[in-house]
Amino acid sequence: MHYVSLIIEFLRGRPRVVFWTVALAQAALWTLIPSLFYSAPPGEVPMVLAIGHEFVLGSYMGPPLAFWLGEIAFRLLGIFGLYLLAQACIVTAYWAVFKLGSAIVGMRHAVLGVLLMIGIAAFTVPSPDFGPAILAAPLWALALLHYWRALGEGKRGSWFILALFLGLLLLTSYVGVILLALIIVFTVATQRGRGALREPEPWLAVLLFVIVVFPHAAWLQTGYDLILSAINENAALVGGMKPVAWLIAALVFSHLGLFLLVVLASGWPRHRRRWRDAAPEIVRTPVEQLARGYVYFFAVTPALCAVAFVFASARLGPLDRVAPLLVLSGLAIVVMAGDRVLLYRERMVSSAWAGLLLLPPALVVLSLSVLPWIVTADLTIAQPANTEARFFADTFQRRTGKPLSYVTGDIRLAPLVALASPSRPHVYFDWAPQRSPWVTTAEIYKNGGLLVWPAADAAGTPPSVLKLQFPAMVPEVPRSFSRTVQGVLPLIRVGWAVIRPQ
Repeated sequence: MHYVSLIIEFLRGRPRVVFWTVALAQAALWTLIPSLFYSAPPGEVPMVLAIGHEFVLGSYMGPPLAFWLGEIAFRLLGIFGLYLLAQACIVTAYWAVFKLGSAIVGMRHAVLGVLLMIGIAAFTVPSPDFGPAILAAPLWALALLHYWRALGEGKRGSWFILALFLGLLLLTSYVGVILLALIIVFTVATQRGRGALREPEPWLAVLLFVIVVFPHAAWLQTGYDLILSAINENAALVGGMKPVAWLIAALVFSHLGLFLLVVLASGWPRHRRRWRDAAPEIVRTPVEQLARGYVYFFAVTPALCAVAFVFASARLGPLDRVAPLLVLSGLAIVVMAGDRVLLYRERMVSSAWAGLLLLPPALVVLSLSVLPWIVTADLTIAQPANTEARFFADTFQRRTGKPLSYVTGDIRLAPLVALASPSRPHVYFDWAPQRSPWVTTAEIYKNGGLLVWPAADAAGTPPSVLKLQFPAMVPEVPRSFSRTVQGVLPLIRVGWAVIRPQ
């Protein structure tokens, strides 16, 4: 008896159920695993919250929308709210690709495109690290969906929705400039696009777009140098590689899971003719030429433009996270596969797909539990953020009679203490004071604050930059903290000092 996996049976009969099951299952995994097992948020989340706490119109990390939404989610539901927001972004990106695919290749093939996206690493393992790139992915996908509805389906009202999502995308990440430029090129280059420009809606949508991006554009008049200085920092080697080599490697490695699924499902390298009668088949109506070109163009050219930009500038800039560039990779593979998709090795494909879904979170849990007993590598997500913040906040409160209002010191440790402290203090970037215009050293001396840094010796000697800015500081005896799973790792030693209010 020929084996047919449950995924394929449901894909044929209930494709919408398959989509929501897959999307929500992945979202549940990457919401619960960090919430239950991470002692500290991953990546740049502490810095995102440190900037978002100030609700500024822009920062050295770019436009403000991701920082605002992250702060709102954190205030409502704590760190769980931030993980939930990140997965809501991923699910929304999947939904937009599903709807776009349904309009172009039909619902069943659209689900195949979403299933392939599970094999794109940029949408799985790094997804709890909420930031501009994670928020940009659904906005990018939604913009492409409504651009197709406006251009391909002739829904003239969709031009306004497109303008809104493009504006929000540029309020999230400067990567959106690539999509904006490509939309202009595609509109001018196609006959249907040039015909649409004879209607008033695209031109009125430009006005809506300008209104949405105007506040941040006005901020850029004074914040341009701040953005440029941050981009220039990325001119150095990234992980020992040149920026363009790093970006190409990131694009390739992000697709490895997708490539695995495609190779297995294609039957390569065996002779497919022997299997043709045994392979389940999923059929669609033919795809029109404009739709095919649309998918290929917006699946391939964003990455090519990003590589060209990094090569020309020798800087990564906002391209250090590639998720927005890859939203149509799965759909492009499905369009390329043809109108009749034969799924060979469905048992192996189903197992591989389930492995790509379940194995990464399982490895994260395993690494947090086992690695501390094997190697001395210190995982940032194992930092005891709540314990550290509670100790320093309580100590400051007891010594000064005031809640902790300002934290500064180490670029990773200070934002971490700030986000986990009950009073949510402001973070002063002593390593780059111009990037935290909401506070000065004079205000810290006036209202009091906390200085923290990793202790490199028993005396807790502070960094020279910190000592220069706060010459009156008196370092305390370093405080040691243990991790949830300590293993063979040394205790975390934190140097600290209290600046008493004047």
